[in-house]
Amino acid sequence: MDHVKFTQMKDGDKEDYEFLTAHEIEYTKGTADRLLTALVDLDESLSGYQVTRLGHSVQSATRAWRDGADIDWVVSALLHDIGDIYAPYNHDEYAATILKPFVREQCTWCVQTHGDFQMVYYGHHLDGFDQNKRERHAEHAYFDDCAEFCERWDQASFDPEYDSLPIEFFAPMVREVFARKAYDPDVVLAGKRMPLVDRDVAAVRAKA
Repeated sequence: MDHVKFTQMKDGDKEDYEFLTAHEIEYTKGTADRLLTALVDLDESLSGYQVTRLGHSVQSATRAWRDGADIDWVVSALLHDIGDIYAPYNHDEYAATILKPFVREQCTWCVQTHGDFQMVYYGHHLDGFDQNKRERHAEHAYFDDCAEFCERWDQASFDPEYDSLPIEFFAPMVREVFARKAYDPDVVLAGKRMPLVDRDVAAVRAKA
């Protein structure tokens, strides 16, 4: 069997849907590599900065790595703008939706809302933009985490002189994260906060 028998979903039978389930499970194994390809494609998106969008992504992830951040933070930093090509008006939500089944809730929320938080850096320069848009999230448990995410890794990562690690360095981390069981409560860890910076880990990585 290489395809289902039905042309309308309501006409499918057990054999059809067992076939599709197995086929889809196999297909998901390539998610990480498709995302890595999409990251490279970011270089076809918005220009005008001193670094490319891929350059910004790997620079953000490199800063997270050098801060001693755990794998969830690093992969989230790497992928936080992956929606720029296909969802320019809600790229943050797009990226968060991709990450949500596989990383800590804390990281997903920060990626999902980072667009609002970034506005503090430029909103006052543009008509119709709310520099303090992030304040709508002021009571959220992860507010400070997203503010730090943006300050340390996002807004700072447009420097063409920064010594970023290559995308190949991060590829095994992306594959590890997307090989996890989707929506595993031991991964999602709803309500759990982990620090963005671990100075002891950062010191070890600095010597590597």
